[in-house]
Amino acid sequence: MPIVFLLSFELLFYLLIVQTGIVEFYNSDIFTLALIPIGGVLGSLSTLFMHGESEKKLSFFLLVQLFISFFYPNLSQFMLFILGFSSGVISVFMIHELKKASSIELGVALSLSYVIGTFLFNTEVAERRVYALLFTFIVLIASRLLPSEKKEFEVFRTYPLWMMSLWVLLDSTLFELLSRDSSFSIWRDGYSFEIAFFHVLGVVLAFILKFSLKQKELFILMIFFLSYLLYSLNEAYLLAAVYPIAISYYNIAILQTVLKKPLKIIGIDMIFIAWIASGMGLFLALNIGLIL
Repeated sequence: MPIVFLLSFELLFYLLIVQTGIVEFYNSDIFTLALIPIGGVLGSLSTLFMHGESEKKLSFFLLVQLFISFFYPNLSQFMLFILGFSSGVISVFMIHELKKASSIELGVALSLSYVIGTFLFNTEVAERRVYALLFTFIVLIASRLLPSEKKEFEVFRTYPLWMMSLWVLLDSTLFELLSRDSSFSIWRDGYSFEIAFFHVLGVVLAFILKFSLKQKELFILMIFFLSYLLYSLNEAYLLAAVYPIAISYYNIAILQTVLKKPLKIIGIDMIFIAWIASGMGLFLALNIGLIL
């Protein structure tokens, strides 16, 4: 159970505090917000040179995150950089610790984070400090209660880094477009229950559909294509069903790949997946928004 809380509430922190809260508070100022992915890249890179128990380092940087959360959302440029740096370190060591999780625990953790995040999405940005503190505190406690044994994963061909980065880029761009569209936002238009339901369905499908590696890659690209098509057609109800499935499904696929890798390779992967691809998605969304 601790590993479920570790993943679900740290992901909630990223979704509600970093990805939406801080970005919205700073009015999408790309030059100021760039300090977070820059810090994230350096934080992930620094894990290549860290030695010792990953649990202790994870707990230390969670304390840093907790300290910064007291000042949310009005963070200085230095704090934005440190938040990015600590998030970069946390993401690598957290995924390394997820090697101790079962498939059911991973599924429950992702489902829990997406359901809670969906229903809290409309909370005012300035009022999310209590969530930042609560989520980080829960993750900090969970990090000290993790089991010691690691699971044995079935070894099979994994997804290439460029493909996983492409999925994150597609997701980040569409998410940022939707969260900024005042006339069309599935989270603000009363579809919270549908979004939560289809997030969970996406997690379930990721575990029960017996596709080959190439079939999974094609399926993920197809549901992203359909999501963009529905967005362009302003089909909010259908988008609230398809897009959450895409998010949940590809995240499980990424976890199933990254969890098989050693710590240093995880650090490299997270630089591209968590920071470069997502940062490019934000940049593209802002420029597309200006054009539209």
